[in-house]
Amino acid sequence: MMPRTQNTSAATALHITELDLAHAPHAHAFIDLLDHYARDPMGGGKPLAESVRTTLAERLLQRNDFVAFVAFSGNTPCGLINCFEGFSTFTAAPLLNVHDLVVHADFRRRGVGQALLGAAEKAARNRGCCKLTLEVLSNNHTALATYERAGFRPYVLDPAAGHAQLLQKWLDPDTSSP
Repeated sequence: MMPRTQNTSAATALHITELDLAHAPHAHAFIDLLDHYARDPMGGGKPLAESVRTTLAERLLQRNDFVAFVAFSGNTPCGLINCFEGFSTFTAAPLLNVHDLVVHADFRRRGVGQALLGAAEKAARNRGCCKLTLEVLSNNHTALATYERAGFRPYVLDPAAGHAQLLQKWLDPDTSSP
C-alpha cells in the first residue's frame, strides 16, 4: 500500500502521510517517535519496553480499527498521531479516538500537532464518525491549548452533571503498567 501524503505547507516542507507499518522506514519512525513521547514527562517519563518496541508494529498491523499519520519535515519524521475507531451508542455511529499525539521536541510550536489533528479529523469524516475523542493530562497546558485550537472541548452531557473523567484499572500490573 502506498502511503497517502498531504502537503500542509511548502514553506516549511511539512507533510503528513498515512502511516504504513509494513514500510520499514515508517515502522522505525513510528517506534522512535512513540518512544520519544514515552520518555517525556507527559508520556510517563520512561522508554518503551523492548518487548513493545519489537512487537507493537506487528500487533497493530493485525487490527482494522487503527489509523495513524506521521508528519515529516523534509525527510525527518517529526510527529505522529495514533487513532482507534470506537463506537458511540448515543449516536449509533463510529467515533475516532486519538490515542497518542506526538510532536518531537525539536519541532514543537510549528503547526505539526494541528496538521496531525487535521489528518485525523479527515480520516474520521471519511469513516463516517460522529466525533473525535482524546484524553489529556490536566496539567499539559500546551496540549490542552492545541486541542482547544482544533475545536476540542470537555465532554459534558449536562453542565449540572459536570464533565467526564478518564479512569483506568490495570488488569495485570506485572505486564500492563508503564
